[in-house]
Amino acid sequence: MAIQNSFVKIKGSIGGLTFYESDGKSLIRTEGGVDRNRIMNDPNYRRTRENMQEFGAAAAMGKSFRIGFAGIGREVSSKGIAGRVTGIMKRLNRAGEGIRGERSFTVLPNKQMLEGFQFQPDLPFRSVLYAPLEAPVIDANRSVVTWTVPDFNTENYIQIPNGATHARLVLHVAVLSDYVFDENLQTYRFVNPEVNERQAAAYSPEFLLKGMVGSDTVLTADLGLSAELPETASVLIGTGILFYQRINGLYYALTNNGTFQISKVG
Repeated sequence: MAIQNSFVKIKGSIGGLTFYESDGKSLIRTEGGVDRNRIMNDPNYRRTRENMQEFGAAAAMGKSFRIGFAGIGREVSSKGIAGRVTGIMKRLNRAGEGIRGERSFTVLPNKQMLEGFQFQPDLPFRSVLYAPLEAPVIDANRSVVTWTVPDFNTENYIQIPNGATHARLVLHVAVLSDYVFDENLQTYRFVNPEVNERQAAAYSPEFLLKGMVGSDTVLTADLGLSAELPETASVLIGTGILFYQRINGLYYALTNNGTFQISKVG
């Protein structure tokens, strides 16, 4: 039995190891109850050590993703999102350069793995809002993102949930740095920690879920970068819709408040 000392606490099984909690401690065990010293030093457990290192890095990368979308995530995330995001990061890792146990996480060349990610998989964004939409546009510095939604009829192009009287469109963007193994430190590190997890959001005014919205909606999210973002950092661009019920002039968020997706990575 071994103790997890990383700030990222893992639960589940991978590579012959089981990560679990007992008496408030985060522990690791194998089916045969092999002790930590043997796991960390025995050549027969080299593959296990490689799996441990990369799985821990995928969990850390996934946590960084979730922090970047923490604001909107509180409104639209579903159960199991941590595991689903970690799964994507493991795919990024498998596509990365380097030897096993030290493969890199490079986002921009593998952006298709993140584009289309649904925060609520049972309620995909385009199954709720199916009006003609323009893709978000990012400026040359990859700092300012603009999303234009042409005016549309809400009754024809929104799957309106029970009890909803109004809605808002939301644009939320976050920076995710590449994550690489540092030979000198013998651990993973973010290439651009100074911008990693930086985020910005814009919300439309509440609009009535009856007839036309009334005008085009233009949302702009500014990350406030003073210089061009390096290629080792990516901008994850999320779009969504949130629903409300208006009572006595106040807007109350519905329990199932809306839906949100990663529409573009730039």
